[in-house]
Amino acid sequence: MHPDGERILLSEADISAKVKEIGEQISRDYEGKELLVIGILKGALIFMGDLVRQINVPVSLDFMAVSSYGTSTESSGAVRILKDLEKSIEGQHVLIVEDIIDTGLTLKYLLENLQARKPASVKVCTLLDKPERRKTQVVADYNGFSIPDEFVVGYGLDYAERYRNIPYIMVLRREVYEVRGGL
Repeated sequence: MHPDGERILLSEADISAKVKEIGEQISRDYEGKELLVIGILKGALIFMGDLVRQINVPVSLDFMAVSSYGTSTESSGAVRILKDLEKSIEGQHVLIVEDIIDTGLTLKYLLENLQARKPASVKVCTLLDKPERRKTQVVADYNGFSIPDEFVVGYGLDYAERYRNIPYIMVLRREVYEVRGGL
């Protein structure tokens, strides 16, 4: 385990099995349809890459980058689009892929923004969900794991742009982000 970790929350094997399961469910749900998968950068990149390889319906990809955290461990609540979609989503079946749903504020904003663009449908897939932290009512259509209110990194999730490349999800030791100015 990485020395900055308190403990491993989800192993590589746990994640791999869940991604396969979600991909199979999405494939069943979208059978006979084409799907536009929108990854929310940067955290969802690794999850999305693994997920789309498990989906066996026609898939196209696009990305959005949004920010509500900066280098903090707490969401500011103010969402900014840093990178928008490259093409129109009107009439398309859209799947938003997120790394984690925390307060729900970013996802609520994204859903409202994308639904205004008149897609055929919009669903949400998240690897992690922290329901204890929710500040607004949003629910993922596909949810990997519900986790406790702990600060986690790895498998695309970061703290101050570090730890994304760790192949499992670990709880970050509190002293790491307190020393670096997180809380």
